[in-house]
Amino acid sequence: MTADQKKILIVEDDFNFGNILKDYLILNDYFVVLAKNGIEGMDKFQKEDFDLCILDVMMPFKDGFTLGKEIREKNENIPFFFLSAKTLKEDVLKGFKIGADDYLSKPFDSEVLLAKIKAVLNRKNFYNAPESDIYEFEIGKFKFNSKLRYLSFDEEDPIKLSPKENQLLRLLVLNINDLLPREIALNKIWRDHNYFTSRSMDVYIAKLRKYLKLDSGVEILNIHGEGFRLVVKN
Repeated sequence: MTADQKKILIVEDDFNFGNILKDYLILNDYFVVLAKNGIEGMDKFQKEDFDLCILDVMMPFKDGFTLGKEIREKNENIPFFFLSAKTLKEDVLKGFKIGADDYLSKPFDSEVLLAKIKAVLNRKNFYNAPESDIYEFEIGKFKFNSKLRYLSFDEEDPIKLSPKENQLLRLLVLNINDLLPREIALNKIWRDHNYFTSRSMDVYIAKLRKYLKLDSGVEILNIHGEGFRLVVKN
């Protein structure tokens, strides 16, 4: 296992399927540990550190829902997926209520699973990244002080930002010229991700755009279905 490899725990009682999935993830540069039932899965989880868990639902001795609940009680931050042939809405909802990050019905597209793994691990890396202690920034011709919540343009009087305007602009600046995922901004600032908080964020984005239009070289782009980019042209 290399230092930058992510470690995944698969708990699957179907030996053939489990090994095929393990080999596929290894081919895609993940370090994978396979357990054959829920009891063995919990034992391995307690003895090793993992970046993500993939749990089958229907297993002997200890089913995936029980295992997922125990994992969430031990570690509230580790992401995990359920895999199952059970497609009833009640089962899917139960999986999410336990704390799963996703619920995939068998059979599933392996490339879709891989994309979901990458997405959730990237999100985890973002959340775990240490907060920058820098609070003074230059955005094109603007000066931004996130401690005082001031946004200044040339010699004009500074604008006093609201707390949410300030938090949102700071996230955009810390990811300048890069994507700020919508769900990350919502969870970090609003502590929730739903229709109403999403619309609220759009209002704040519009306000920031209004402030920043004084500099034609600064723009907040909407990346459809993904999030926003604060772009500063040289």
